[in-house]
Amino acid sequence: MFMQSLRARTRTSTPHRYSWLLAWSALFLTVSLVGMPSAQAGEKNLQPATMLPSYQKECAGCHLAFPPGMLAPATWSRIMQGLEKHYGTDASLDAVTTTDISTWLQKNGGTYKRVDAHPPGNRITESAWFVREHRKVRAEVWARPSINGPVNCAACHTQAELGNYSERNIRIPKEIDRIVISAKP
Repeated sequence: MFMQSLRARTRTSTPHRYSWLLAWSALFLTVSLVGMPSAQAGEKNLQPATMLPSYQKECAGCHLAFPPGMLAPATWSRIMQGLEKHYGTDASLDAVTTTDISTWLQKNGGTYKRVDAHPPGNRITESAWFVREHRKVRAEVWARPSINGPVNCAACHTQAELGNYSERNIRIPKEIDRIVISAKP
């Protein structure tokens, strides 16, 4: 008799049970979406929702089109103002393209604490967060011909071109010692 009474008091009607489930689900979804920070270096996807075609064309012609979130807008501004001497190369563009890319980089540049400090020489690879993330990579690994230095993100980050730098997608190329056999005349 006691158990029947307890069940009757604790029994919830099916519609009431579902409304609580629905309310908790909605609350969880709202908190998840509202509290979600913008993409940061080290997170899964750093590319903005829309890639600027001129940025992809002009920048990816020589190196990976780095996600804008990897540097602060002020750093991107300094890079764009110095294209005539862009890391030892003249990467000058016409005024319209320069303005379009600069505006897009300003809009999509990183605004979080990690990229707030300006890296030496405006280089991603010399930023504090990059150095910290790669501190365990030995010099001989960077020197491998298949990697060729820290600026070649795609050598180890298999989805870098998509802006995905997740640790799950890291594959460090192994160098195989090769014996060169020369033909004797």
